[in-house]
Amino acid sequence: MALSSSDFDLAVDELITIKDFMRWGASEFIAAKLFYGHGTDNPWDEAEQLLLHAINLTPPLSDEWLDARLTKSERLRVVNNFARRIQERIPAAYITGQAWFAGLPFVVDERVLVPRSPIGELIQKHFEPWLSAEPQHILDLCTGSGCIGIACAYTFPGAFVQLSDISYDALAVAEENIQQHGVGERVFAIQSDLFENLHGQVFDLIVSNPPYVDAEDMASLPQEYHAEPELGLASGADGLDFTRRLLVEAADYLSEQGVLIVEVGNSWPALEAAYPSLPFTWLEFEQGGHGVFVLKAEDLRKARMSGWL
Repeated sequence: MALSSSDFDLAVDELITIKDFMRWGASEFIAAKLFYGHGTDNPWDEAEQLLLHAINLTPPLSDEWLDARLTKSERLRVVNNFARRIQERIPAAYITGQAWFAGLPFVVDERVLVPRSPIGELIQKHFEPWLSAEPQHILDLCTGSGCIGIACAYTFPGAFVQLSDISYDALAVAEENIQQHGVGERVFAIQSDLFENLHGQVFDLIVSNPPYVDAEDMASLPQEYHAEPELGLASGADGLDFTRRLLVEAADYLSEQGVLIVEVGNSWPALEAAYPSLPFTWLEFEQGGHGVFVLKAEDLRKARMSGWL
């Protein structure tokens, strides 16, 4: 049964501590059958994210805070966040205006996907062992909020990073994050459909989390995903419309020892079936996630010469 305004009023009046609200929020999220997948995977963590934003604390929450009492104004803000999550079925990050990626906070809103790529784990591990040397020029293709490229700029402080996206709306968010992180001297954003406006540039590392959801999966996505821009998700019948173009063109923009790393999620079986001769290396992640491949520049050039692309 849907919560009424009186239910929320009772929560504000009767619940006192952080632990009270965490338990209540998690219970109501379970009852509402919310879907998790935009930074959390369970109702407790979802409640924590929304609660901490309301009381101006940053995650993770230490147990010593659980019995802290909330003021009336704080309780109202917490309940408002929980109510929006239940009633609007939008990702929590769109309510808080912030998402964490690779240990860093990023501004997000409905103009961009919520950061959640397992590529964040690769960044924190310096992409080992795939890079032969510290990259000097990095491209974050389909950048969205800019989270991948900006996190790369932290990991490789000597590198110049190009953020690229077809969406001007997404680039406005990326520019805001560039300014927030103070990396404007090394990180640049440009509007481009794939490599259209990147002619003449060569990169040691191209990283991309492009649209890759196939038509069948798009039709069955939970409501929370439909709050995100479809441009960042859908990529044709088999989810590979963008990736096909990327594989054909990427070699021209990679240095001699350059590396291409791309997330294709659930579309990875279709990709392998479409390109059986390409030597994809599929990565495994300690923190969860799948469907991310590595290809070297030499592999792509050989594939093009051999007619495999």
